Amino acid sequence: MTIEISTSDGIANQCQELATLVMRRTEGNGVHPTAIDRLSFARSDAMSAAIYSVDEPRLNFMVQGKKEVLLGEETYPYRAGQYLIHSVALPMSGRVVESTSDKPCLVLKLILDVVQLCDLVAQMSFSSAKQENSVRGLGVSNADAALSECVLRLVKLLETPQDIPILTPIMLRELYYRLLIGEQSEAVRQIATSGSSMQRIASAIQLIKAEFTQPMRIEDLAGRVKMSTSSFHQHFKQVTSMSPLQYQKQLRLLEARRLMLTEDFDAIAAAYQVGYESPSQFSREYSRMFGAPPMRDVERLRTA
Repeated sequence: MTIEISTSDGIANQCQELATLVMRRTEGNGVHPTAIDRLSFARSDAMSAAIYSVDEPRLNFMVQGKKEVLLGEETYPYRAGQYLIHSVALPMSGRVVESTSDKPCLVLKLILDVVQLCDLVAQMSFSSAKQENSVRGLGVSNADAALSECVLRLVKLLETPQDIPILTPIMLRELYYRLLIGEQSEAVRQIATSGSSMQRIASAIQLIKAEFTQPMRIEDLAGRVKMSTSSFHQHFKQVTSMSPLQYQKQLRLLEARRLMLTEDFDAIAAAYQVGYESPSQFSREYSRMFGAPPMRDVERLRTA
């Protein structure tokens, strides 16, 4: 399944101005932190293969170039003038599909502050009936003029460091407001709505992440987040695009890959470390996810 979203040319000039500012503050590939807490810039001068990660709630605003994010069997392409919201931690992969040395792929990344969102949601009028409507924990939308202008002013603030402590909270509050009234409103709101189905699934995700090497009983997990087993299955699949067991499996495989790549584990040791009882099953599932057997995949990453 591929989700395609088009964008208009209305904010092209703002994106060009943003690109100039971001280029000035990034040298070389990678993620570059800024003087504004939670704000960073990602730059890639060339197209890249898929990189897997488990991301917390965050806004990604595409300044220049194009990327694809893969979640389960879904593909989310997004380009300049579009933004992507991660509302829960999800195991996914991303790859740069449009970038050159002259026009590198540039992404603004902002980790969302749940406390600030809660404060703002409490002051806004939303229908409580919508709290139980699960939405996907990952979504792409076109930025409107107000949102892109807000992003631009936030980045411009880096040009006057003396203003950052005073003006950043004001600008972030406006940015969160724009997200809460935009196309991703429901997902952003549920991040900060106590008792919402998404918040309960987010709590379950944290439990899975903390205990991913252990055998999982779905009934117990559902009970710990105060949901029936059937409702838990339904909402978990809606938010993450996968079942709880599939989510756990992806966490295990990602951690095994990290152990082999950075801590020099062999495949069998990594399999047992992350909770597999059968090395052959581990190898099959690893190959299915990453496209090559464990040690061949790790060697490919080391020589890339």
